[in-house]
Amino acid sequence: MSEEYSESPKIASEPLGIRLNRQTVYRKTIDVRWVLLALAAVLGLFKLAYGVPLWAAVSGFALIFILIIGGGMKSRTVVKPPSGMSRRAAEEIVDRGMKSAVNALPNPCFVVDDRGTTRYVNLAAQKRFGMIAVGDPLSFRIRAPSLLEALDRVSEGGPSEIIEWSEKVPMELWLEAHIAPLWAVSGKRPEGADRTRPGLILVVIRDLTETRRLERMRADFVANASHELRTPLSSLTGFIETLQGPAKDDARARDRFLGIMLDQAERMRRLIDDLLSLSRIELKVHVQPETILDLRDIIRHSADALAPVAREQKATVNVDLPNEPVEVRGERDELVQVVDNLVENALKYGGSGERVDVSMVKDSHYQETPHWVLSVRDYGPGIEPEHLPRLTERFYRADTETSRQMKGTGLGLAIVKHILTRHRARLEIESEPGQGACFKVLIPAAQKHLTDL
Repeated sequence: MSEEYSESPKIASEPLGIRLNRQTVYRKTIDVRWVLLALAAVLGLFKLAYGVPLWAAVSGFALIFILIIGGGMKSRTVVKPPSGMSRRAAEEIVDRGMKSAVNALPNPCFVVDDRGTTRYVNLAAQKRFGMIAVGDPLSFRIRAPSLLEALDRVSEGGPSEIIEWSEKVPMELWLEAHIAPLWAVSGKRPEGADRTRPGLILVVIRDLTETRRLERMRADFVANASHELRTPLSSLTGFIETLQGPAKDDARARDRFLGIMLDQAERMRRLIDDLLSLSRIELKVHVQPETILDLRDIIRHSADALAPVAREQKATVNVDLPNEPVEVRGERDELVQVVDNLVENALKYGGSGERVDVSMVKDSHYQETPHWVLSVRDYGPGIEPEHLPRLTERFYRADTETSRQMKGTGLGLAIVKHILTRHRARLEIESEPGQGACFKVLIPAAQKHLTDL
């Protein structure tokens, strides 16, 4: 064990030493010299007038001098490190403590100097913004003008600031930064450094995306729900008024109307479920899942679960999967929802072709990050070209009548799109009238991170 650690009990039990700064004592004496001269004159008069002994006058002067000088020195004392520890070692302990405290914070944190150069980055910041080398400017990773301007103001000695900004690429994000000077942990300064500027600055970033999306989701939910729910609600209201009036005693009409009302109520329930599902996904679309899954298990699960639908449509689902594991980073329930939606759509809208092919292959076009391609192909009537760009829009239907007959809400592919966006994947649609349709999902293969080891 090193000498530094072997003496730690002695260091911990020894009180801190206090020493006066001699230059400051000298300057203080100069500042109060006239007071001291007046005090000496008063004591001299006391000695002449009342016969005060010389030693008593000198002792009184010395006591008052100590009270004046020493009393004003509280803020100018220097705390010495305990014996056995150098000043450099004490500074290293403070530096390690600061880094440990910053690293314990759950939000991304950067410690930069007054020039904006990165001095320390915590684990949350490395995970959120990627690896940032010590010595690189903060602007290399965060290019928000409002943040950099606030950083300049704080580095020039200004107070702490809180600023917000938004980003549009690669997805819409809202972020907040708290920028605060670290006066007490400024580190060693070069000679001639400006003492009015903080040596280090702490930048803490908070993600406001979920809050902003929640606000937007509330507004969208009201607008979309009011539009889509108006038809079934009007239908329910009309049948209830009919049952209360002309068909009050008509048993056959009552049974038929109740069946239609049940269908309309089920339609509203499906619509509300899909809207809530879409809202939940959009709230966390900016957070990429970290769990590694084998996509083959999800595809087999969906094929088995949709076997009754295939039998109802008199079609078969053919699954062709590779022998090697298809590992991706994702959330199981959401990926199950994607595969279920695509296969179910293929059965319902392309079931006339009597088969649906589901396959998985590795895409060789991506050199840096390998991708897997999931294809769901049907052999039905196909989709007109003008509809393809808008299929993932909310409530868009290529064939409104068929969609209503199949009990669709118009939100299925919108949900698929948002789930794939969260998984850094994308959806491609190929179709020609009379040739069926092929929906392809391109999703990145899982790459091993240090946290997975």
